[in-house]
Amino acid sequence: MSTQKPGAREVVLVASGDSRLSANQKCWPAQQTLERAVEKAFGELGARIVRGHEYDADKKHGFIDGQARGIRIFRQIDPEAPLVVAEAVWEYTSHILAGLTKHRGPILTLANWSGEWPGLVGMLNVNASLTKAGIPYSSIWSEDFEDGFARSGLRQWLAQGKIAHDTSHARRFEDETLGASYEEDFVRGAALGQALMRDQAILGVFDEGCMGMYNAIVPDELMHGMGLFKERMSQSALYAAMREVPDDVARRHYDWLRKRGMVFAIGRDEASELTEWQVLEGLKMYDSAVRMAHDFGCAAIGIQYQQGLKDTCVASDLAEGLLNNPDRPPVAGADGRPLFDGLAVPHFNEVDECAGVDALLTNRVWSDLGIDPSTTLHDVRWGASVEESGVNGFVWVFEISGAAPASHFIGGYAGARGERQPPMYFPKGGSTLKGVSRPGEIVFSRVYVKDRALHMDVGRGGVVKLSDAETERRWQATTPQWPIMHAVLYGITRDQMMAKHMANHIQVAYAPDARTANRALARKAVMARELGIHVNLCGDPDQTLERHQAAKYRA
Repeated sequence: MSTQKPGAREVVLVASGDSRLSANQKCWPAQQTLERAVEKAFGELGARIVRGHEYDADKKHGFIDGQARGIRIFRQIDPEAPLVVAEAVWEYTSHILAGLTKHRGPILTLANWSGEWPGLVGMLNVNASLTKAGIPYSSIWSEDFEDGFARSGLRQWLAQGKIAHDTSHARRFEDETLGASYEEDFVRGAALGQALMRDQAILGVFDEGCMGMYNAIVPDELMHGMGLFKERMSQSALYAAMREVPDDVARRHYDWLRKRGMVFAIGRDEASELTEWQVLEGLKMYDSAVRMAHDFGCAAIGIQYQQGLKDTCVASDLAEGLLNNPDRPPVAGADGRPLFDGLAVPHFNEVDECAGVDALLTNRVWSDLGIDPSTTLHDVRWGASVEESGVNGFVWVFEISGAAPASHFIGGYAGARGERQPPMYFPKGGSTLKGVSRPGEIVFSRVYVKDRALHMDVGRGGVVKLSDAETERRWQATTPQWPIMHAVLYGITRDQMMAKHMANHIQVAYAPDARTANRALARKAVMARELGIHVNLCGDPDQTLERHQAAKYRA
């Protein structure tokens, strides 16, 4: 098959999509809008966009929707050509990664600044995967690519083949960064790292490689030095175990949740509504996951579910949110006593093994401090400026498909609601665990692979409370069935975060106050460093939620 070389000042554009036909068809109009904006911006800068693959009239979309198709398409693209990866939707990086590994021309990943499908999450996944693979790239993001920030970046990329972003908010973590008052925490963090290497632990992996997330797979040899080992398990085994859970056991879990005040939006149409059977099947998954984690001796587990299970049973999000919370329906062992009694069973959503490592460290550190170790793995979904409810400034929307513990919500279980997963993604449905994250101090982090080593970016932030109207506006601009966190990151701008964050996911955990949050950060950073992870401290750890908001209003 011949390779066509683009002409002078021509740029080849590719668009990776989902593997699910329904998602690609539904999201295609948003991608078209993005591509028109990109074509206009490049045209006004004297360059011409040439699409690297055609619209498929039979499938009714123009995405690369599979790895084999991506390989065929890249065979026809000049490997020296300037290349744009344009994303308005969630995408599977595996569809384009093979082609990108052999591409020698400058690569630009870009996304629309929108939470709708979402392209920002997809682009961050591409970026983290390219970082892991050692493939040079640049990135840019914009609502319409007419703003000065985007135009300046595009102009720089066309002239130099790269874009330089400000990442000065991230610097190597040193003990002196936080000061001598945290010496006790430095000692405890090192001891926790040494204990993990000595005693070892297992991450239970229910099928690797969810949704083509190459960045989410940690090479075994990077784990072994930390004392971590994977127990590779099958989603089919999980489904088989679900079928053995008696109906009355699932019903008991259901009653436990309703007594705590959780509400389920129950309907009758399996295809479009949440039914009681879907909830019960999800609770059978929860029960089975706890039992399998116990039987295999796992310290944390991850369920892929997006491929395979989505066509077999309900989504796993209700189960995941329950697992991440020490306060959850009791699962009795063979002797009748609760398994992992009073403990979380940390779950890393979508089998993101980087998040699994992170969740395990968080669990050890928070438990050592005697504070709630519940964690949420959110998508870095979107964000916008807000001036209301005592809040003035940029507020992120962190939002995941339901795997959030109710302990993170305003009202706990009484503030939680179960709604049906969107049929576009989940034909068998299943309940989310939806709520609004409570105001408070948080530690955020991300473990990622770079230069064949593990790295961690860690920092401080807070969760703010917005009005019901603004919360609903943000839900409707993203996915209203999913749990939401209104987050501010101390000392980090929007564009710094986008330029540096190496994942579509971000790990968050609460602390009762700013001082305790910094103590937890100190222990976690030193524990990670002791395990051989390269640690960056991001932003301003000396901020508090109160001071952050006061400073924004003074500005």
